[in-house]
Formats: sequence, structure tokens, C-alpha cells
Amino acid sequence: MAKPRADNPFAAALNGVRQDIERQTREREAAARQAAAVAQAAASQRELFREAVADVKPLPVADRALVRAPLPDPWPAQRIADECEALAESLSDYEPEDLETGEELLFARPGVTAAALRKLRRGHWVIQAQLDLHGLTREMARLELAGFLLRCRQAGFRCVRIIHGKGLRSPNKEPVLKGKVRSWLMQRDEVLAFCQAPKVEGGGGAALVLLKSSTGD
Repeated sequence: MAKPRADNPFAAALNGVRQDIERQTREREAAARQAAAVAQAAASQRELFREAVADVKPLPVADRALVRAPLPDPWPAQRIADECEALAESLSDYEPEDLETGEELLFARPGVTAAALRKLRRGHWVIQAQLDLHGLTREMARLELAGFLLRCRQAGFRCVRIIHGKGLRSPNKEPVLKGKVRSWLMQRDEVLAFCQAPKVEGGGGAALVLLKSSTGD
């Protein structure tokens, strides 16, 4: 039988397939040898670890230290809530006499100098916090103001702004909360003085309040 010619296309294709099969066989054998080597190394490591801890004995339960995470600092939530409630209850609707002239809020306790009041009216003091009472009922505003004063006292703020509004949306177009805020502020010992805010700070719809310092000055 005659041998196929070397330039026979079928013979060339068959030879290529044979080479691919041989290459894949070599690659599988190499991968198998590598996997066997890795498994043998892992087994050796496990055996070495067993030998290293052969003499180790577990500690008795009584000798184990119980480590607890440190507890967070206590937060006197109930005390703060009680103070806020007591402060709110102390703000009555009684309106004592003050230094208000016309529609402008103006009040200063004895001992507050004219210079300090003048600085307050001119917006000299830096406003450290503010409370907006827009849209609140009288009772809601009273509670919000009580909590606000408590937080300001705890933070040591000296000058704050309270926005009571101009009453433009009220039935009689009158500032309903303005007189209440004046009365509530005058009942608090930490309030040294207050006045109508300058135009750039809210004008007739807001009040600037000067509070005692944390040292009582």
C-alpha cells in the first residue's frame, strides 16, 4: 500500500491533531504533578504543626481571663429630660413690665451696662446659636424655647438669636409669639438682656439674647 504524500492536506491535519493531543496530555500531567506537590507540602505543614503543639495543653476554664469591651460614658438622658421639663414648666404666660418701647423688644437686667446693651442692639456679639419658632403653636414654642435655653446654658453660649416671626400669616397680622417670647425670656435668670435683632439679623421678626457666662459674669 502506498504511503500518503507529505503534501497531502488530510495528513497535515491529522498530524496537527496528534500534536494538540500530545500537548494537552503533557499539560495535564504537569498540572497533576504540581497539585500532588502542593498537597504533599500542605500535609507536611500540618504534620509539622502537630509536632510543634504536641506538648501544649489547654488552659483550665477558671484560669481564662474574661475581657470585656469598655462601656461608653454614661449619658444622663433622664436628668436632661427632667431639667428640660422643669424649665418648660417654669415659663409661664405672665408678662411682667419691661423696657419695651413701642413695637421694639428691649430688656436688660439691673447691672447690665448701657454699653453692653448698645453692642447687643448693634449686632456686635457673635451669634452662637439660633432657634426658629416659625409655624409653632404657643405650647410647642414654649417647649422648644425651654430646651433651647437648656442646651445653650450647657454649651456656655453668650449670644443667641430667637426667630419668633412678624405674624404676617396670623389671623390679625400680629406677631403672636413675640410677646410670649419676651415674657418667657424675662423669667429666666440666665437671660441678661435681649433686644430686637438688627435688620440684617431678622429685624422685627427676631430677638438677640445675651446670656450669662458659664462663670456667672
